[in-house]
Amino acid sequence: MSEKAPRMPLTIEPATLDDKPLIATLLQFYLYDFSEFTGWTLNAHGLFDYRYLDHYWTEEGRYPFLFRVDGALAGFALVRTLEGDEPVYSMAEFFVMRGFRRGGIGETAAHALFDRFPGRWSVSEIEQNVAAQRFWRQAIDRYTGGRFTEQRDDRGRFIQGFETTSPARREK
Repeated sequence: MSEKAPRMPLTIEPATLDDKPLIATLLQFYLYDFSEFTGWTLNAHGLFDYRYLDHYWTEEGRYPFLFRVDGALAGFALVRTLEGDEPVYSMAEFFVMRGFRRGGIGETAAHALFDRFPGRWSVSEIEQNVAAQRFWRQAIDRYTGGRFTEQRDDRGRFIQGFETTSPARREK
């Protein structure tokens, strides 16, 4: 299967504090989709809780992004840095609205974010979310030319690890 090019112009922009309400709204759609696998329920206000959102504007090493297609809001990503012997970038949350899926938007956005943060990366999916596992394995495989590892942690998550050194890594 060949990589699909996005059907419309995609932009990926760092989210500002003024964009926080947009990400909060998109998080509700994302968490709703995710609740199929987790059993999460709504709080007393009819919303899903996400306790880390504020951290993306108050802590170093956290990076929020919005995706737009032809100017229309299409999704978001939350990237964070995991501390250890060496910092590792983690795709903490990643969401593409259903109407923009299956056209290459998600993979193009993921690759652009990998390019934006050269270094070591970790991407994980829960065991029940088979579609996400398939998406990330394919996107990472295409990005790295198959040079990634995968392991399963003690909580049943699949974790792909890989490294990129520069945006030019995919010269063809």
